[in-house]
Amino acid sequence: MAQAKTLTQAELDQVLRYCAGTRYQHRNRALVLASFWSGMRVGELSALRVCDVRNEDGTIKAEIRLAAEQTKGRFGRVVFINDRLREELAQYLRTARIRSVTQPLFFSEKSGGFSANSLTQWFYWTYKKSGISGASSHSGRRTFITNLANKGIGVRVLASLAGHRSIAVTQAYIDVNDDMKRAAVALV
Repeated sequence: MAQAKTLTQAELDQVLRYCAGTRYQHRNRALVLASFWSGMRVGELSALRVCDVRNEDGTIKAEIRLAAEQTKGRFGRVVFINDRLREELAQYLRTARIRSVTQPLFFSEKSGGFSANSLTQWFYWTYKKSGISGASSHSGRRTFITNLANKGIGVRVLASLAGHRSIAVTQAYIDVNDDMKRAAVALV
């Protein structure tokens, strides 16, 4: 099975333009950017609740503490949220109907939360309708790791951010591209 495609900024922008014309544009934008800017797995995104990301005063947390049951490996971890993603999540929550802080953060068409499988399908169709081929629910995560590696972040930090227990797994996520090779050769 081929690895998920890493997206360029132009391709991500194309997906975001598509999302802007959809019925749940704020949710869709927040889902895509949460994938690309946090590196969370689709199962982790589907498991998020409002209280996982929003403080009692309504602000967005800088760190999301995932419980073991919310992660693939059943090991709790912390996901760090940058200012841009915090603003996107705040924008989304201003438009979402919140009935309870324990409800799923991202609702499906039927107002319930996504399952990991239904969110995987959502990403598939979003990329397909956006005109991006080869992308999957793992593309945001893989792009997140590759972009950080491209900026010189060490593999041990990347593994910790990704929730990997082995740096060998993390290394497989990094998509080496021509820009990375050019930058490396320029250092000689």
